[in-house]
Amino acid sequence: MWRAVASNAITLLMVALFLLGGVVMWGQSEFKAAGPLQAQMCLQVPRGSTMARVSRDLQAEGAISNDVIFRLGADYTEKAQDLKAGSFLVPAGASMAEIVDIITRGGASSCGTEVVYRIGVARVTFELRELDPATSRYVEKAEFDPAERAVPEAFQQASAQAGTRHRVALAEGVTSWQVVEGLKAIDLLQGEVPELPAEGALAPDSYEFQAGDTRVELLGRMIAAQDAILATAWEARAPGLPLASPEEALILASIIEKETAVAEERRVVSSVFVNRLNRGMRLQTDPTVIYGITQGKGILGRGLRQSELRRETAWNTYVISGLPPTPIANPGRASIEAALNPEQTDFVFFVADGTGGHVFAKTLAEHNANVAKWRQIEAERRAQD
Repeated sequence: MWRAVASNAITLLMVALFLLGGVVMWGQSEFKAAGPLQAQMCLQVPRGSTMARVSRDLQAEGAISNDVIFRLGADYTEKAQDLKAGSFLVPAGASMAEIVDIITRGGASSCGTEVVYRIGVARVTFELRELDPATSRYVEKAEFDPAERAVPEAFQQASAQAGTRHRVALAEGVTSWQVVEGLKAIDLLQGEVPELPAEGALAPDSYEFQAGDTRVELLGRMIAAQDAILATAWEARAPGLPLASPEEALILASIIEKETAVAEERRVVSSVFVNRLNRGMRLQTDPTVIYGITQGKGILGRGLRQSELRRETAWNTYVISGLPPTPIANPGRASIEAALNPEQTDFVFFVADGTGGHVFAKTLAEHNANVAKWRQIEAERRAQD
C-alpha cells in the first residue's frame, strides 16, 4: 500500500513539476513576445516609483498583457531594482522585456516635456517643447528671451512638473562669459561661478541637468567633454602642422569657428590659416580683432573701424604675428577636427561671397578681384535698404 501511495505521490510531483515548467516557459514566452501596444506612448516614471506601480500603469494603458508576468520578468532578469525616473518613449508592439530594458537602462529621458535653455552667440532663449508620440517630433509650446520678458505661465507650470526634462544647449562659437551669464539666468541651477572658465574650454553641446544641480558641476561636464574631443582630435592630427600643442589647435579652431558657419568650408578655411602660418604671414582675421575689443563679453554689434584694425591688442592678428594667446570662443568638434586636418590647398586669402560662404584665392591679385566683387555686393545691398 505504502509503495502505491509513494508511487502515486511521485507521479503527482512529476506532473506538478511538468506543469510548473510549462507555466514558466509560457511566462518567459509572454515576457519576450510582442506586446499589445498599438501606437508608441510616452511612459512617465515619477521619482520614487516602483516596478509594481509602473506595471499597473502599463497594463492600464494597454502596453502589456499581464502586470504579474512583467514584475516577475523584471525580478528574473535582476532589473527590478534598477528602475529609473524619467519620461520614456515605448514603441508600438514593444515586448515586456524591451520595456523593462527601456525603463532600467538609464540615460536621458526620451520623450515628454522638455525645457531647452539655448545659450547662443547673440542671445539666450528658453524653449518649452513636448514630444508628440504619434510623430516622434517635438512640438514647441513656448519660447522667450529671459532678458526681454517675464517667464510665461505655461513655462513655469511645465518646469515644475515631475518628469520634465531640462537641458542646456550651447551654440558653437559662444564665449565662456556668454555661457556663464546664460547659466546665471537658469533659476533651477544653484551656486556661484567663482572663476570664469578658460576661453575655448567648454564643448558646445546639449547637457541634461536636474533642478538643484550646480553651475560649477555643469561647467565641469562641459570642460571634460571638450578635453576628450581635443585629445582625440590631437591624436588623429595630420602631420607637419604648424601647431605645437593641443592648446594652439584649440586657438586655431576657435578662429575657424568664428570665420565660417558653412560646414563644408571649415577645412578649407583651416588650410588658409595653416598656409599663412607656414609662410610666416599674419593671419589678419577680423574675429580676433573683435575679441580684443569685447574680451568675449557680448557681441560688437557693428562693423570694425580702421583705427581698431590698427590698434595693437594681444588678439589683433593684423598687428601680431602667429596665433593669439588664447582662443576667441568655444569651438565645436567640427572646427577642432578641421584645425587638425585641414584641406590640402594653396589658398592664402578668402573673402565673403555674398551667399554666406567665402571665395578663396592663391594670389593677392585674385584676392583683390574677389574683394572688389564683395564691395560691389555690399554697395548694392546698402542701396536697397
